[in-house]
Amino acid sequence: MTDTPEPVSAPTSDHPMTLAPGLEVVQMSKRFGNLLALQDVSMKVAPGSVHALLGGNGAGKSTLVKCIMGYYRPDHGQVILGPKEVAIQNPRDALALGIGMVYQHFTLVQNMTVAENMVLSRATIPRIIDWDKEYTDLRAFMKTTPFFIDITRQVSSLSAGEKQKLEICKQLYLKNRLLFLDEPTSVLTPQEADEVLSMLRGLVNAGELTVLMITHKFREVMKFCDDVTVLRTGKLAGKGSVKDLTPADMSSMMIGSETTRTADRLSRQTGDALLEIRDVEALDDLGLTCLHKLNMKVRAGEIVGVAGVSGNGQAKLVEVLAGQRKASAGEVLLHGEAFNGARSEIRKHNLKLLPEEPLRNACVGPMSVAGNIAMRSFDVPPSRVAGFFLNRRAIRKQAVDLIQKYRVKTPGPDEPIRNLSGGNVQRAVLARELSGQVDVLITANPCFGLDFAAASEIRAQIMEARNRGVAVLLISEDLDEVFELSDRIVVMFHGSFVYETPSNQADIGIIGRHMAGHGEDAVPAH
Repeated sequence: MTDTPEPVSAPTSDHPMTLAPGLEVVQMSKRFGNLLALQDVSMKVAPGSVHALLGGNGAGKSTLVKCIMGYYRPDHGQVILGPKEVAIQNPRDALALGIGMVYQHFTLVQNMTVAENMVLSRATIPRIIDWDKEYTDLRAFMKTTPFFIDITRQVSSLSAGEKQKLEICKQLYLKNRLLFLDEPTSVLTPQEADEVLSMLRGLVNAGELTVLMITHKFREVMKFCDDVTVLRTGKLAGKGSVKDLTPADMSSMMIGSETTRTADRLSRQTGDALLEIRDVEALDDLGLTCLHKLNMKVRAGEIVGVAGVSGNGQAKLVEVLAGQRKASAGEVLLHGEAFNGARSEIRKHNLKLLPEEPLRNACVGPMSVAGNIAMRSFDVPPSRVAGFFLNRRAIRKQAVDLIQKYRVKTPGPDEPIRNLSGGNVQRAVLARELSGQVDVLITANPCFGLDFAAASEIRAQIMEARNRGVAVLLISEDLDEVFELSDRIVVMFHGSFVYETPSNQADIGIIGRHMAGHGEDAVPAH
């Protein structure tokens, strides 16, 4: 007879109804080699509150949270949970203390059910699982939460909002009462985001949770958070009660003395359609149709913004327009002529592309900044002479000029581009793409992962291109960015364009419903 461990009972909500604990971090520092990632940072999160943690790229937000969670060991500093100091050596220690983390990207097993994901999230599980008992316990547990999810469903069938709810349910199921949320609404529609945060807010108001939320969305901070802590370059840059602050106050703390630039939208008549998509269809890597009869025109002097939740065909559309994926039906036209993605066609029609994650998709990391900037022009004069030889002096001079014009922060043009920050890689690629004649610009999530100052600069450059008469197709999962930049907004859902509206008539509620597939009377793009 084998010695089988007793099944572990599912957690329930019978914890004492005491206020969820607060958190205090005292003088925390962390160094990675020569980089001082955190310098004497202190933060106090009140019990039973929602606390926002803000900061740009490299500000130290993730480092701070990972030090608290035990992923990193700080060089010095204290963590006080509730009334006492705690020593957290690893994430298991954090879990044992009731500290949980909901990550920006889902950690769910797609081909398992909701119930299986929840049971397998436990720190220990029995060798033999009594699934009848687990399902009974889970159904009882779910009735104690404000989240309504069928525990028998496979995770792959859930919407993004339901998956985020499940991630939070997992934390409640594990009896975690202090939750860290890392950009929790980045893949949600506006309605889903408000629904999830409202439910969390209700649990906080009931004293069941304390929440620390890393976010860059000021609207959500103002609506759902009590207090805010701002980091900049590894140091505490500011803090306060949300009711006493404005978004301008918080952005000022984030960027300090660094100047940001904006470009005004000039009033102008749009010109001819420079980019046209006619009945375009495409297959994914499994041979299944992922783009369905897409039709769109982008005219000179306008920005058409494509909004949608991640994974609804936007990446495949960019690949088709960049010549990286063949359309299985339909055609793409530039200046009224068929476009098949050849380099000669790209040059002829002055098509430029700013892809998502440019260091991975548009650069050669070990190559110099100058070399990467020259990728569009290395094979034409003055970069090439006598048909065969590179004019390195001309390439370097062009790079120096563009680095200055586009404010790329780099030790010099010979620095490997992989050593630059994300914002400066983006600036360098934008400098390359916008130098010379540009008629059509396709840009995908241009500010993803960038801090406030870098994002402002990139968006200003895109608006200036539009003002010069460039036809701009902006594909972005950041709805604030789509609203800020676009002249027209098109919603993409399950590989189709399902709704279109002029941006000055756009309603965020209607757009959000179409993003979730619940729109009525869809207006086709044209």
